[in-house]
Amino acid sequence: MSAIGVHFGYTSACVAIFKDGRADVVANDAGDRVTPTVVGYRDTEQIVGIAAKQGRVRNAASTVIKVKQVLGRSFDDPEIQRHRTETKCQVVSRENKPFYEITSGQQPKYVAPEDVAKLIFQKMKETAQSALGGSDVSDAVITVPSEFAHAQKRALRNAAEAAGFNVLRLIHEPAAALLAYNIGQESPSGKSHVLVYKLGGTSLSVTVLQVNGGMFLCRSTHTDHSIGGEAFTQALAQHLASEFKRTFKHDVSSNPRAMLKLMNGAEMAKHSLSSLGSANCFVDSLHDGIDFECSVSRARFELLCSSLFNKSIQPIKAVLEEADLTPHSISKVVLCGGSARIPRLQQMIREMFPDVELLNSAPPDEVIAVGAALEAGLLVGRDGLTPEEDSVTVDVSSIDVLVKEMDESGAETFTVLLPVGTPLPAHRHHILRGDGKLSSLCLEIYQRCITEQPEKLSKIVFRDLQPTEETHSIDTVVTMKSDGSIHLSCVEQGTGRSEVVTIAAAS
Repeated sequence: MSAIGVHFGYTSACVAIFKDGRADVVANDAGDRVTPTVVGYRDTEQIVGIAAKQGRVRNAASTVIKVKQVLGRSFDDPEIQRHRTETKCQVVSRENKPFYEITSGQQPKYVAPEDVAKLIFQKMKETAQSALGGSDVSDAVITVPSEFAHAQKRALRNAAEAAGFNVLRLIHEPAAALLAYNIGQESPSGKSHVLVYKLGGTSLSVTVLQVNGGMFLCRSTHTDHSIGGEAFTQALAQHLASEFKRTFKHDVSSNPRAMLKLMNGAEMAKHSLSSLGSANCFVDSLHDGIDFECSVSRARFELLCSSLFNKSIQPIKAVLEEADLTPHSISKVVLCGGSARIPRLQQMIREMFPDVELLNSAPPDEVIAVGAALEAGLLVGRDGLTPEEDSVTVDVSSIDVLVKEMDESGAETFTVLLPVGTPLPAHRHHILRGDGKLSSLCLEIYQRCITEQPEKLSKIVFRDLQPTEETHSIDTVVTMKSDGSIHLSCVEQGTGRSEVVTIAAAS
């Protein structure tokens, strides 16, 4: 039996098929094994992949990029607002949901992010079925980032199903990477720790997984959306713009169309520099009909991006500290994401883990799709799979859960009870204290996504407290379940009075 694995990334997608006991990535109709997650809208058709990406120079206002950032989010989500500044395609609010305003044709049309994702999934399905000789295979495993909230997972699943996939399971990207290298499958027992380093087009994700008897437990994870392959491309494109200005005395850095052309040229040069010592960049008619050609050495590229490389490596130490591990505790390091191909980056990781096996024999931008296809191969034909059975890793919290208190000076302070990346379900015990003269105490629970300001979820007020010479104490237990819902239980020490609140998961 055959099955399909799909890795839907922020900037590209990859599809692998499971057939005859093995999983292989397949090429699309352009001959590429990775497809840009870019959709260009024309008057009568939609173009998906490399043609849409290349056509963005002329059709930026009707070309959707990085739709994965938008899926499953409300319009006022800070991630949506950040996305709006990065894309030329206008994002508008309709009933507080984001929609793309497409201006091709006579009238503007409004396209939901799920409909954009559906077109990309359809492209992946067509690619897989073509490789399988046109057979109508639709059973698939889809990968999701560890930090995705349930609403985002559901949106991705719905888009895949709308494209005709029978989604057997959602699997976390780090777990898929481990499956691709058969980690945890070859030995039924014995505990080890594996670090998965994923550097994609627009995000960095570092995850430590505990492997025990074929089960994966997320010990710690860190995601940074401010660093990715595009940052390296941008640095190289700025260098090329400087070279053009030095040679031709024209500054194109403020010309969006010229910079898009330079970004395309810089990206191709960057890819070449992963295997060659130098690369030639040629841009046709960059400015006023002037063709631009420039050679870039790998040494120059590494110098231009040295600060970005350092920023890309720093989270490894933080993740190890959070998991209470050292580099010597790690048995293997798995590289994922297209930017993990960069030789300088691999060298820096090897220097951090000198005695650890660095797994990069499979192309880093393909390895997650291969793992998903292997999982699909294991599941195909099994009965009784439920939507809740959506991961082979333990779910982790996609938000920080905090409690707000007042310090001795009356200033507000926040204490993180459940940090983002906490394996779920999880329990935390906290004691809220207040002066014995107070007649009431208020407990407030907040959530925070990455760097945004905390948002209040709920509050419990204990009124009519009896005066006491000692401090008032409220015993609090916060429980976060695997579905993201939060259960809050408070008991006033001394009287035993209790309050209970349940906060549903964000949808």
